[in-house]
Amino acid sequence: MGASSTDELLKSNSSQKERYSKHVHDNVHGNIYLDPVFWLCNSLTLKSFRGKLRDLKQLGLSHLVYPGAVHSRFEHSLGVYWLAGTAVQTLKDYQGLELDIDDIDIQTVKLAGLLHDVGHGPFSHMFEREFLPRVLSGSNCDHMQFSVPKTLLGTLVEIILDAMTHEDMSLKMIDYIVDQHYIDIDSGRLNRVKSAKEKQFLYDIVANGRNGIDVDKKTSFNTSFVHRLMETMRVMGDEICYRAKDYLTVYKLFSARADLHRTVYTHAKVKAIELMLVDALLEANEHLGISSSIQQPAEFWKLDDTIINAILADPRPELKKARDIILRVRRRQLYQFCNEYSVPKAKQEHFKGITAQDIVCSQDYCSDVKFLIDKEERISHLLPTFCQDMIVRVYAKEPHLVEAVSDAFENFQMKTYGEKTQVHSTPEKKKRRR
Repeated sequence: MGASSTDELLKSNSSQKERYSKHVHDNVHGNIYLDPVFWLCNSLTLKSFRGKLRDLKQLGLSHLVYPGAVHSRFEHSLGVYWLAGTAVQTLKDYQGLELDIDDIDIQTVKLAGLLHDVGHGPFSHMFEREFLPRVLSGSNCDHMQFSVPKTLLGTLVEIILDAMTHEDMSLKMIDYIVDQHYIDIDSGRLNRVKSAKEKQFLYDIVANGRNGIDVDKKTSFNTSFVHRLMETMRVMGDEICYRAKDYLTVYKLFSARADLHRTVYTHAKVKAIELMLVDALLEANEHLGISSSIQQPAEFWKLDDTIINAILADPRPELKKARDIILRVRRRQLYQFCNEYSVPKAKQEHFKGITAQDIVCSQDYCSDVKFLIDKEERISHLLPTFCQDMIVRVYAKEPHLVEAVSDAFENFQMKTYGEKTQVHSTPEKKKRRR
């Protein structure tokens, strides 16, 4: 569709738009109407978009612990699209003239909501935060916190990692979609979707790096207080603000998010499975070229959660180790969670990356320990003055190593902090398991 036809659609009234709109029924938001400016531009584009995101689970590997956590990034993106449209329309209704919000702004925000996750790799954030750092650093150490010496190589690797977040990959994928399907879209309009040079508050609707409240995160929560916040939000000084008396609703939003992270997204068994899948991908990477796809949008477009099935179906002997790890997951022979502790608040500012060697440096089985640092900026101490919780966990690859690893983990805490900071001791029954 040419630019002139697109402009005519943008200028048409709501009844005309609804006439040409397609709609899908969402279990959370009801009927979601897709504006004709999107699907009329290129139906093939929407089909490709749908195919890509339907094979990426929104919650990564959580469904292997919580069977109901199976919704896809396609469903999620439709919800973000709908909420983004509702939010920007609310601002236009109350402050449209003051903020100079036009129809192009509305479509830009909705398009950003629809496409914000097209750059995601497999298994939620595991691909970019855990797999790629291990590959690009060339590290054989079993730890999840990427930490390399400040050499030229280390600096280059960190630069590459900084540029390979799913948000940055989404920008590349948008360019790829436009070029691949010959979409006739004004470059200036496309740049408005991709970067914020003015009206920063519009970009905060989908991804708010200033206060963490945006429609991307709101899709996970109770719709009643989400809509309550959206109905009362206003823009002050180019920033989205909320009424002071809504502080309890805002608190509930962050509290609910912290609870979901702790009990679902970072559940001990979910993280154990993630550690195993990282190991499987590392074993298969050289033979399947998984990491090289980040430099080729056409190949990255094909990379999704079905990579597990591709590894299992590949009979090559070189992939036996990767297949065996995946089969262990399916047979529930998981890496064993030993224990965890929360890094004391006073120690977080100068916290340094920890490796398995730091825990059991005097032992012979360093390579059989998995180490995880789970650092997430969220309210978990339920104190408004401190909004970060840092959890350190240790895993053993085999059950018979649990006792030795747990003891070494306790010794490490005593050596580092002068006390045991873990809340509970590792159960004796688990230690004796063989």
